[in-house]
Amino acid sequence: MKLSPLQKARYTYQPKLPGMLRQGIEEICVKEGLPTESVKDQEKIKALFPNTYGKNEITFQKGKNTSKAKKQVVGVILSGGQAPGGHNVVSGLYDALKATNKDNVLIGFKGGPSGLIEDSYVVFDDEFINQYRNTGGFDIIGSGRTKLETVEQFKIATEVCKKHGITAIVIIGGDDSNTNAAVLAEYFAANNTGVQVIGCPKTIDGDLKNEDIECSFGFDTATKTYSELIGNIQRDCNSAKKYWHFIKVMGRSASHVALECALETQPNICLISEEVAEKKMSLSEIANSIADSVAARAAKGMNYGVAIIPEGVVEFVPEFSKLIAEINELLAGAKAEAFNKLGTWSEKYAFIEKGLTKESMSVFAILPTTIQQQLFLERDPHGNVQVSLIESEKLFSALVKNVLEERRAKGQYNGKFNPLHHFFGYEGRCAFPSNFDADYCYSLGYNAFMLIQYGYTGYLSKVSNLSKPAEEWVAGGMPITKMMNIERRHGEDKPVIRKALVELDGAPFKYFEAHRKEWAENTCYLYPGAIQYYGPAEVCDLTTRTLALEKGTFKD
Repeated sequence: MKLSPLQKARYTYQPKLPGMLRQGIEEICVKEGLPTESVKDQEKIKALFPNTYGKNEITFQKGKNTSKAKKQVVGVILSGGQAPGGHNVVSGLYDALKATNKDNVLIGFKGGPSGLIEDSYVVFDDEFINQYRNTGGFDIIGSGRTKLETVEQFKIATEVCKKHGITAIVIIGGDDSNTNAAVLAEYFAANNTGVQVIGCPKTIDGDLKNEDIECSFGFDTATKTYSELIGNIQRDCNSAKKYWHFIKVMGRSASHVALECALETQPNICLISEEVAEKKMSLSEIANSIADSVAARAAKGMNYGVAIIPEGVVEFVPEFSKLIAEINELLAGAKAEAFNKLGTWSEKYAFIEKGLTKESMSVFAILPTTIQQQLFLERDPHGNVQVSLIESEKLFSALVKNVLEERRAKGQYNGKFNPLHHFFGYEGRCAFPSNFDADYCYSLGYNAFMLIQYGYTGYLSKVSNLSKPAEEWVAGGMPITKMMNIERRHGEDKPVIRKALVELDGAPFKYFEAHRKEWAENTCYLYPGAIQYYGPAEVCDLTTRTLALEKGTFKD
């Protein structure tokens, strides 16, 4: 297999571990913290997790290892969407496992959680693992979105674990995947299977975080990758001086990616979904706010700019959410069949006009025809609109264009507006991990094995103090149930990990808020450039601006 020069170089990179994990396995002991409780709905969560709820947070520190020596056979699963650094979680887990006992075994289940149910696996060895160290992607074993949530699945998983002599399962995933990990851990504990379950916090969206989990892995690399591309576009924008670039970035439920990219690049506009929801902003208000920037810059002779749009922002617009709910109702049951039999768009439009309330129809009417049709052409298995497929970057540029034409007709605007559109998503999910993510992920995997060795289950591998050099990072674990609350899913109350949204009173948003007026009217672009892997630590090991602002280490 041919390798690029960077691939060859990255294979030799030795990830940095927290100082405590460098002691040697035999010199690591546990410090127990206080008992925990869920973030909300404590009694309901406790009732659902009687065997794993309320456990203590723990921290690893220097001291005699008091864990019981035994052969460990560990299974590992990559779950959900890809995120840079996943391979290093597996590598760190493998290295800690082998450092403890060379006879320990690591089994990788292929294709995500379904690999455990189907008993599709590979047994790792040095040669296999070494091909994937410090590289992007999840291709070491593949990933999948199968949910482990039924008793039948748990019974099959129990038999598969028994067949291989598995003592623990490590699930590497986001909020849904780690919710499944907690449910699986509870089942294994309740049925005395002897199998532990440990989770690792992954998602480029950045919404798996709290006071304990400072950031999910992959967020650093993905936002640096997107910011490089945005910076490149800004440089081109400032060179050509004739286009407005509308750039959609990933982030369905939260705007952490958009905010971090804005902090790194200082675009003219960045929408924050959580602010849109808080202020109950309408589509018209959003379009007018963007048009204000376009007009202000045009008045200075700058008919160009950059706007960052979070992927899921339209769901946070109250009037749009109401429209989506009405469309879902309009296409329920037999109505959907009647709608689909209509031949032309004009016939379908008339059907829609009769079925929507006056308020929702007024919103629908201002949408570009392509967006209107997207709302009806693609529906999920439950018959609902797939909002993630809406090209919101094109929606807002079209609305802004309409506003500007109205202003032009009134003599309030005399500039040029030529929009271009981009969507940055898959470009960042499998990038070569930054040094931060390579180190963080390796530490998460190494730390996950320490949790296994000490007998913990239903815990999330936790590495904190991340804004400091890796030597000062703190390793430990927290019960997954601490992050849970009850939410309504598909008509039922379900225990789930609560997503962390952008905090409007938090330091990252406050910094953005304090500077965005200047960025909107002037050209203040930053050009982050490509991720750097070799060179001074202040460049190569740089954390995100979000984390630095949250921890008070940001230097302007």
